[in-house]
Amino acid sequence: MIAGITYQAKKPDASLAHCIESFWLLANTTDEEKTVSIMPDGRIDLFFSKTATSPFHVVLLGLESGTSNAIIAPQTLTFAVSFKLLAAEYVLKHSVASLLDGGMRLPDDFWGMSVADLDDFEACCNRVSEKIKILLNKEPDPRKLALFNLIYNNNGDLLVHEMASKVHWTSRQINRYFNQWFGLSLKAYCNILRFRASFAQIKAGKFFPEQNFADQAHFIRTVKKYAGVAPKALNKNKNDRFIQFSTLPKK
Repeated sequence: MIAGITYQAKKPDASLAHCIESFWLLANTTDEEKTVSIMPDGRIDLFFSKTATSPFHVVLLGLESGTSNAIIAPQTLTFAVSFKLLAAEYVLKHSVASLLDGGMRLPDDFWGMSVADLDDFEACCNRVSEKIKILLNKEPDPRKLALFNLIYNNNGDLLVHEMASKVHWTSRQINRYFNQWFGLSLKAYCNILRFRASFAQIKAGKFFPEQNFADQAHFIRTVKKYAGVAPKALNKNKNDRFIQFSTLPKK
């Protein structure tokens, strides 16, 4: 992990697992900026942050379609909620299509959170969980729930028409839904999940595809498309540049 950067994560309870992937806390405890690269990972992220020079602020980030650079300011403390896609419709209740490769500032009192809350990670997780449970005031469409279960359980490693057939929803309808709510097609989203699923094997030094890639050349092209570097360079992760790779749990 990057020197001076601390990280901890927690899974939600089972009742929220269909819309939340994880809660996490990231801190830069130094007086120096940390430059990092953020790879697409198929999540929508909600950040509650404070820094030495910036007041408490809340930011919602949409999906990423490629690697981008970011700076973690000195003395930064960020609590984040990483959402699965169903959360856009059933928790946030708003399309995030316009936030593809971008984000938006939310009101500083969003969900009643304040700067004081950031000092207790467990309390943050509990408070936000209770808020989300209130917002989840209707059951998800069974077709959508079935679709996302297929997507996540298989790390995107199914063909679109196969998933459409299983959930009794046409490919055209599914892609219309994805473009309207998330800003990209189902196939594009599945490609991102397959890329993300390769992180652990790359970190272990395995450079042959374990997901359903046509061959090693296809695997390398996919990693370079989303990470900007080949698998071997990602494995080295020079200077802990790739923040998600640095925070992968150790085996």
